[in-house]
Amino acid sequence: MTTKLYSGLITNIGDILEQGRQQAVISVNSILVKTYWQIGKEIVKYEQKGKEKAEYGSKLLDNLSTDLKIKYGKGFSRRNVLDMRRFYLTYKNWQTVSANLSWSHYVQLIGIDTEEERTFYEKQCILEGWSTRDLSRQIDSGLFYRLMSTKNKTKQQLSKNGQTIEKPKDIIKDPYVLEFLNIPQNHKFSEKELETRIISKIQQFLLELGLGFTFVKRQYRLPIGEKNYYIDLVFYHRILRCFVLIDLKIGNVKPHDIGQMNMYLNYFKKEETGKEDNCPIGIILATKKNEIDLEYALGGITNKLFVSKYKLYLPTKEELKKIID
Repeated sequence: MTTKLYSGLITNIGDILEQGRQQAVISVNSILVKTYWQIGKEIVKYEQKGKEKAEYGSKLLDNLSTDLKIKYGKGFSRRNVLDMRRFYLTYKNWQTVSANLSWSHYVQLIGIDTEEERTFYEKQCILEGWSTRDLSRQIDSGLFYRLMSTKNKTKQQLSKNGQTIEKPKDIIKDPYVLEFLNIPQNHKFSEKELETRIISKIQQFLLELGLGFTFVKRQYRLPIGEKNYYIDLVFYHRILRCFVLIDLKIGNVKPHDIGQMNMYLNYFKKEETGKEDNCPIGIILATKKNEIDLEYALGGITNKLFVSKYKLYLPTKEELKKIID
C-alpha cells in the first residue's frame, strides 16, 4: 500500500510540474508579446513627435537597432525592431491581441496585407491550435483563397466566421495541396506510392484535411459478396460524427470510380455506421477531373460523394488569383 501511495505521489507531482511548466511558457509568451507591442507603440509615438519615419531602410531603424543591442543585448535586429513597430500599427488596440498566439505567430500574421485574410488565419490558428510552422504552411498553400473558392464565400464572410463546419460540403477543399509529400513534378508515381507517402506524413495530411479529422485505417477491407474491396484511407470526423472515405486516383476520375465509391458508402452505411453516427462521406482525390463527366456520373446519387483535385506543389500567386477570379 505504501509503495502504491508513493508511486501515486510521484505521478501527481509530475502532473503538477508539467502543468506549471506549460503555464509558465504561456505566461512568458504573453509578457513577451505585450513587451514588443509596447516597444512598437513607443517607436510610433517618437515618430509622431519627431516627424520621423521608421520604414524599412530608415536611419531611425539603424540607430535603434544598434543602440538597443549595445544596451540590452540580443533581440533587437533591424528586422525585429521593424516588426515591433508593424505589430503595434496592425494591432493598435491591445485588447485584440490573443494570449493564445506567440510572437512568432504574430510576426507571420503582420506580413499579411489584407485585414480579412489576416483575421481568418488568426481565428483558425487559435481554433485549430496551429504551430508557427502550421500557420506558415497554411498561408503558403493559400488556404484562405482555396476556401473562398470551394465554399463560395466572400472575404468578409470567411474573415468573420472562419471555416465553419455544419454540413458535409464544409469539409471539402478543391484543390487539396500535398506539397509535403515531396513528390517531384516529373516523377511517375503509383496510387500505392501516393498512399504510402501520405501515411508517412499523416500529421501534415490531417492539417491539410482540416479541423475534426481523425485517422482510422489505410486499406480498409470491405467484404462484399465473395470479393474483398479496399478503401485507400478511412477517417472519422468528430464534428460531423461520420466516417470519411478517401480514394486516391492518378489522372482523370472515371465514371466507374464514382460507382465504386458509391458502393463503398452504401456498405459503410449498412455495416459500419453506428446508431449515433451520421451517413458517411466519400472523397475521391485525383490529379484531374472533367466537370461535364462528373455532372452525369454524380447525377441521381444520394450519398455524400465529392471529387476534388490535388496538387503536389504550393500554388503560385497567379494560381491563387485564378482560384478567386
